[in-house]
Amino acid sequence: MASAILFFFATPNAEAQAASRGADRPRTFDVQHYRIKLRFDRAEKTIHGDTTVSLTPLADGLRDVELDAVNLNFENVANEAASGSAVTHKASNERVTIRLARPHKAGETIALRFVYTARPRKGVFFVAPLIENGKEVRSEQIWTQNQPEDARHWFPSFDFPSDKATTEQFINARRDETVIGNGRLVEKIEESDGTVTHHFKMDAPHSTYLVSFIVGKYARIAETVRDVPLGYYVYPGRESIVPKAFASTKNMLAAFEDLTGVKYPFNKYDQTVVSGFEQFSGMENITATSLSDRDVFFAEFDFGKATVEDLVSHELAHSWFGNMVTCRTWEELWLNEGFATFMEAASREKLYGRDSYIRKLRADLAIYLADDAITRRRHALVNLGAKADDSLFDATTYQKGGLVVHMLREEIGDEAFWKGINSYLQKHKFANVVTADLQQAMETASGKNLEWFFRQWVRGAGYPKLEINHTYDARSSSLNVTIRQTQSAANGTATAFRLPLELEIETEKGKRTEQIVVEKRNEQFTFKMNGATRTAVKLDPREKILLKTVKTAAADRTAK
Repeated sequence: MASAILFFFATPNAEAQAASRGADRPRTFDVQHYRIKLRFDRAEKTIHGDTTVSLTPLADGLRDVELDAVNLNFENVANEAASGSAVTHKASNERVTIRLARPHKAGETIALRFVYTARPRKGVFFVAPLIENGKEVRSEQIWTQNQPEDARHWFPSFDFPSDKATTEQFINARRDETVIGNGRLVEKIEESDGTVTHHFKMDAPHSTYLVSFIVGKYARIAETVRDVPLGYYVYPGRESIVPKAFASTKNMLAAFEDLTGVKYPFNKYDQTVVSGFEQFSGMENITATSLSDRDVFFAEFDFGKATVEDLVSHELAHSWFGNMVTCRTWEELWLNEGFATFMEAASREKLYGRDSYIRKLRADLAIYLADDAITRRRHALVNLGAKADDSLFDATTYQKGGLVVHMLREEIGDEAFWKGINSYLQKHKFANVVTADLQQAMETASGKNLEWFFRQWVRGAGYPKLEINHTYDARSSSLNVTIRQTQSAANGTATAFRLPLELEIETEKGKRTEQIVVEKRNEQFTFKMNGATRTAVKLDPREKILLKTVKTAAADRTAK
């Protein structure tokens, strides 16, 4: 998801400091498939659902199945795998617990069918049409937004990223409306009441937060890249926005395939504008990204085109980082969002060159530093205080995450980095990951022990603040460079970061680059100058370690 932090700074959220639910959420079963049928009462903003959850026990003896379900009013619950026999169920505001007729063995199929109604407070949104001067400018819409854990508001589910299942949806809509869903459109079923049911099937397993549908009146613009169908859904009469906002999609997709060495993993890619989505900006629903119409329409103006292009590339990058390979818990969300943010810059580099890449990373650094100064909300990339609410989507997880990926690339080099990315994606395709999986892939690809890097940048918080001063000693013809780390060692921030840096020294004889490693709170480095007297120094000229601040401690001076 493209957090609103991309456009303004988040405010502190006290709940963000709440205790984490810990490692992976305990499971006693594995959901295999969700079959979801929905009809709508638009006047009442209610849904009529008929969902079958097919699952298998992870161990012998499963008798009770607990699923997430918030304010779903169940009319009937049955086990379809047992000839539709009714089962005992107990619903609370947050869960539904099903008592099976008998204990089941590992590997057996259980197919629980739920018929229910609900008026969702989250998950499904009903948006009124926009009427201007008696003309419909934008039709009414119904759309979903599940991340982090709002699917439970409209279908019973194991609503946590660690469980992946295939899905199919049967979405009923008016004849003149378009429905966009996950995966391939299997069929349109003409109903006796004049409505149409749209049947979608998504064959690749995915987490529940990626399930989605959109209902409204849309114009569809289509193209194909490398055999992948691309669909752009915009309001009728606004088709001119497509080349302005989405023209780079095909080049981005090809670029991401080339960089990762992994083909786009799904059977289509749709992008749809929706109204009232400003809080989210964009959401990488599997094969069917939702985008805020307000944000996309910024592409009408020259000043907004780059921002929209970054939004489009961010959501597309999630097809690899988040949708195909998914964080196992919300503590590890940086593996989704940090990589998608980094791939915005990687897309720019591939399409426009290195300078564009660095400019994007500098902009991300500015957002992170400002957010850190304003909110003073410190946590590591592996966020042990993660809670399933909007506090997840902050500048640490996004912008700092992207900067750390850049620094990892610089630490091990391009060849090893992209080799490691390919291995990481291939090994965990359609599965869940934790940071240790990424570390292992990068260590194997580079042949380096990266424990210090991940401990410092991923499991530690904050960033280094450096003061640099240099003096020239005429008696020994040497340059003394002093570097101090001034960051406050609190809330998980290191007293001294380990910083392998380049130091560029410019004299009347030209430039030279020295390799240094800063590891202490205060360090001095001395370089023989071979008669050169005029000196200027620049730390990290190629910006390999962007996540830092640097200031000159005092005016340069010469010792005689």
